[in-house]
Amino acid sequence: MKSVALHNLGCKVNSYEVEVMQQNLQKNGYEIVDFNQKSDIYIINTCSVTNMADRKSRQMLHRARKLNPEAIVVAVGCYVQADAYNIAQNEAIDLLVGNNLKKNISEIIGRYMDWEENFPADMPEDEVNFLKKTLNNTTVVDMKTADFEDARMEQTAEHARAYIKIQDGCNRFCSYCIIPYTRGRVRSRKPESVLEEIQGLVKEGYREFVLTGIHISSYGLDFEDKNPKKYLSELIESINALDGVERIRIGSFEPMILTEDFVERIAACRKMCPHFHISLQSGCDATLKRMNRRYTTDEYMEKVKLLRKYFPGCAITTDVIVGFPGETEEEFAETKAFLEQVNFFEMHIFKYSRRRGTKADTMPDQVPEEIKTLRSNILLELEQAQSKAYRAGFIGKEVEALLEESKTIDGRVYWIGHTKEYVKIAVSGEDYAKNTIVHAVIKDFIQDDILCGLC
Repeated sequence: MKSVALHNLGCKVNSYEVEVMQQNLQKNGYEIVDFNQKSDIYIINTCSVTNMADRKSRQMLHRARKLNPEAIVVAVGCYVQADAYNIAQNEAIDLLVGNNLKKNISEIIGRYMDWEENFPADMPEDEVNFLKKTLNNTTVVDMKTADFEDARMEQTAEHARAYIKIQDGCNRFCSYCIIPYTRGRVRSRKPESVLEEIQGLVKEGYREFVLTGIHISSYGLDFEDKNPKKYLSELIESINALDGVERIRIGSFEPMILTEDFVERIAACRKMCPHFHISLQSGCDATLKRMNRRYTTDEYMEKVKLLRKYFPGCAITTDVIVGFPGETEEEFAETKAFLEQVNFFEMHIFKYSRRRGTKADTMPDQVPEEIKTLRSNILLELEQAQSKAYRAGFIGKEVEALLEESKTIDGRVYWIGHTKEYVKIAVSGEDYAKNTIVHAVIKDFIQDDILCGLC
């Protein structure tokens, strides 16, 4: 029995896919071990969303090689797709596997261990490396023509909620983003496949399901009548009708899918959680235009109001990039004012990171790192204030929480869970169980990001 250690970098889609790989390997007789121990095989599910992500991917690959110089080190995913030929020259890597072949990981590793090839004596070394590490170029996918990788999970490492991949790829080509090149064009999973996976996980005891993808707002764009609003709302309605499903969440989506009809339909689904992550990236229209985001701040605010109309008190979260090329002090001030106006539950603040191969990488007026850091710190302070104020609004109210883990805080045992709004709460005592739903009245903060409830 060969041992395999896996490490994941990047988004929730990557997390889902690494669990599918682990499941595949276990079924085929591999022993799964912790990444920090000696293993026969190391698999790093890479990320390439920024240059920093590339660097982290390389660091983890080299770390695997140091853990066991004799191991097979496998680079999988977006970093591979971004530049496979040059990555093949990295001596730390033995095997490259592209995004759309993750479900075949055990078969590919088996082929690698059995594979022998004699290359022409005059073939350049870099070409030999590429062909050897891609098994004659059969393990790196052309993402322009890729199909949806319909792999599914029977169990998940998340014991209280399961992430369900419904879509892959993106057609939007934001000026800062490499993902359309590493993930390919929009590919949507058939609704019946999604429902079958969820029904299987319900039997395993999972009660909450998070729909995830690279660009969920495009779900169904590749179906017959190319209508994402219709297909996504119908999918949510179908999941809502399944016995055993208690909660439904949607991953990150863009504002323009939020029409009145769409929001009204999902609001009619009792199991839909009032927690929405709506991509923003900037609160300045001029910056949004340079980013190729295809909406304005006025349109964004209109969609926020629509959600709050049908989901009163809902939690709205977002992503914000600071220091995008050309961002002036005035543009940053516009962004800050807009964030204050929207009043989010949480914001993920990112300093712009140049990504080779994107349009933004060659834009003039790149913002110095020290200015990015200053602006980031200003928005992080705003985020903390808004987030605490939103949480404080639950004090004195009764909430429903899905319990996930036991934790000792200040010498006392609590069970930790999340409300439908994804606010973290703690209830005191040991007489609870993972993956159960409780009702509690919120008393006060127990930590900056955790509220204390009494059942």
